[in-house]
This record gives sequence, structure tokens and C-alpha cells, in this order.
Amino acid sequence: MQMHQESHSSSSPAPDPTPESAALPEAGTPSASDIRRWRQYLADERAEAAVYRELAQRRDGEERQILLALAEAEGRHEAHWLKLLGEHAGMPKAASARSQFLGFLARNFGSVFVLALAQRAEGRSPYGTEPAATPAMVADEQIHEEVVRGLATRGRNRLSGTFRAAVFGANDGLVSNLSLVMGMAATGVSSSVVLMSGVAGLLAGALSMGAGEYVSVRSQRELLNATLPTQATLMAAPSLDIDHNELVLVYLARGMTREAAEHRAAERMGLFSCDCDPSLSLQPEKPATDEHESVGSAWGAAMSSFCFFASGAIVPILPFIFGMTGVAALLVAGVLVGIALLATGAVVGLLSGTSPLSRGLRQLAIGLGAAAATYGLGLLFGAAIV
Repeated sequence: MQMHQESHSSSSPAPDPTPESAALPEAGTPSASDIRRWRQYLADERAEAAVYRELAQRRDGEERQILLALAEAEGRHEAHWLKLLGEHAGMPKAASARSQFLGFLARNFGSVFVLALAQRAEGRSPYGTEPAATPAMVADEQIHEEVVRGLATRGRNRLSGTFRAAVFGANDGLVSNLSLVMGMAATGVSSSVVLMSGVAGLLAGALSMGAGEYVSVRSQRELLNATLPTQATLMAAPSLDIDHNELVLVYLARGMTREAAEHRAAERMGLFSCDCDPSLSLQPEKPATDEHESVGSAWGAAMSSFCFFASGAIVPILPFIFGMTGVAALLVAGVLVGIALLATGAVVGLLSGTSPLSRGLRQLAIGLGAAAATYGLGLLFGAAIV
């Protein structure tokens, strides 16, 4: 196979100012494997640029501009492969399955899932080992991973409170109620008792999860509220003794330097008619950002936790609800729960930018492992009772 190396001729009068041409292979006919590989790169660059443009249509402001800039960078990479291929570019080739999947998500779903997958894809770019890719292209892909990570983080922050309660509520419902059903069935009780136990587990668990999430999120928000500064300084300032200015202590306690604290206190006491040194002033009194964004609302978390726990907990008892009994019902319940665990694990993997398959398999192993352990304990207890 003819290998294409980068041109390092020392006789060149000056380097090409275009980064994408810095590593062009020597002139000659590319091999069949080169053509196949470059055409795949070309198709993937086109697909990725389309994904970023699709996402940009759903955004405005700064995020829109960032996404359009990413699409423009992918367009430069596309031009590089077109130049290398020349007459061998041929008809447009289908993008990889990964790129097509990203395009499907971008067209039909929210950007959080797309960006999380794109983050992972950018981090696994093949250009690092591709002789025909320029150093600028390799660097672009590395930077793109961090850009997409930042955009994905914004979306994760918007979802983190309620979504966390929803996903883990569903997972808890699946695992806990399957374990309960398996444990009860192993003791030898009738299928009707197993069903009633599963229903009781569903209601008790969903109410407990909802109440627990409400208390947890409510408490966290109250703690955050307790840390926010009040407007007491504005009301008390006119009556303070300037010779014993305790207002300075307030700002020192908030973390200001003494110089900044004294400046701010003088502002509040009316000694400055204007903000003479804005660098020393921490305007406004209250933070401009919403510190509760990542916490979510207490009622939202509670309702999500209740509903998703219940939706997970009902899966193991579906076979019993539809009249199945015995080992067959347990097997069907295990299969249904296994599919649901794979799905919830995959969603967590998508949003965390890691492999959906590995996260799904991890959830599956943990859930079925807990159910198997409970089944074994049920057999022991059942034998002991008998």
C-alpha cells in the first residue's frame, strides 16, 4: 500500500498560510484505502456540521453563535478532505451510524442528549492517528470537545434537580420492587400475595421517595436562602455611628478586603454621592445568578420522584397484574425490569457524556444482582418458616 506522508521539503520558500494545507500528502494518486477513509471523514464532517447548524436553529444569543462557529470549523475540515480527494470525491457517501444518530437526535429531541454524545465523539476523533489530517485539525477536535462539554454542562445544570429525582426514582422503583417481588415469591406464598406485596411496595416507596425528595430539596433551598445577604444594611446605615462603623464588619464577613469594605460602608452611609471606585464595590447586594438552578423546586422534585418511582415499581408486578403466576411471571418480570434498567442506565450515560452501553450494563448488573440476593434470602426465610 502506498503511504502518504506529510511534505517537509526544506526548499519551500515559505509555509502555506492555510492551516488545513500544512499536512497535505505528496502529489500522487491516493490508494483505494485512502480514498475510502477520506470519503468517510468527508461524510462525517458534513453530518457533524449539519448537527451543529440544526442545534443552532433551536438556540439564540451566545449559544447560537458558538454552535454556528463549530459548524464553520467542521466546514473547513470538509474542504480539506475535498481538496485531498479531488476527482475521487465521487457521490456523497453516507455518514457513520454515530453521526446519523446524532442528526436524528438533533432533529427530534433536545440538545442535551446530542451535545453529551457529541462531546464523547469529539474526544474520540481519529485525526490524531491520521497522517493526512493537519495539526490544526487535530487541535480543532480537541478544542471542540471542551466547547461542547461547556454547552452540555449548561443543559445538565438546567435538568439536574428534577431530572436527578426522576431518573433515580425510576431506578429505585425498578430495583426495590423487583427485589420485593422476588423475595416474596421465593418464600412460597401465592401469586395474589406477591401481587399485593408489590402494590404495597409501590405505594410505600413512591410516597417515601416523594416525601424524602421534598424535604431534601426544600432544606437545601432554605440553606441557600440563609446564605444570601439581606437589605438590612440599606435600612440601618443612616443610623450607624460613623466612629464605630460596624457596617465594615458586615462586608468583611462577606469576604471583602478591608479597603473594599470601608469603601462600600461609606457608600451605604451616604459619604459618597457616587460609586467613586467601582472596582471596590460589589453591586448589586444580591447575586445576579440563580443559585437554586441546580437544586430544582421542592414540589417538582417530589412529584417527579413519586411518579417515576411508581412507573418503575409497577414494571415488576405487570405479569402478576395480567394473571401470570409462578416462575413464568418472575422470568417475565426480570426481563421487563432488565430492559428498563438498560434504558435508564443508557440515559444517565448519555447525559454524563460516557458510554450508554457501559452505564446500562452497570445498572442491569446492580439491579438484577440485588433481586437475585433478595430471592436467595427469600428461599432461606421460606425454608426456615416451613
